Amino acid sequence: MASIQRDIDVDVPLRDAWDALRDVGNIHTRLVPGFVTDCRMEGRVRVVTFGNGTVVREPILDIDQTRHRVAWAAVGGTFEHYNASVQAFDLDGARTRIRWIADLLPDEAAPTVDGMIAEGLSVMKRTLEGTGGG
Repeated sequence: MASIQRDIDVDVPLRDAWDALRDVGNIHTRLVPGFVTDCRMEGRVRVVTFGNGTVVREPILDIDQTRHRVAWAAVGGTFEHYNASVQAFDLDGARTRIRWIADLLPDEAAPTVDGMIAEGLSVMKRTLEGTGGG
């Protein structure tokens, strides 16, 4: 099973980053506009439309207020397995580290997913810091 972990530091306090991260039904406007063009909730399932037109159903597994962590899966499509989380860590009161971890099968999908995670984190940084993207 492929496992990907990427971190990015953002120049916003933890409370602001977490407020956007935990708003799982509005990632297309608050977190990754353009990377995700539409998002809607069907119960606990987030239906995400990516900028490339791909639509993915993502059951939300956990929104952990204490650890500032959101975990989800992806069902259908080409994945045999996909589980991911995004977690926010306070760095110094004014900056936050965001960690995105994904575990997936088949292994061959890892380079594509890694690229998408890198792009998503880049958009997330610009959006959270208010420097574009939404």
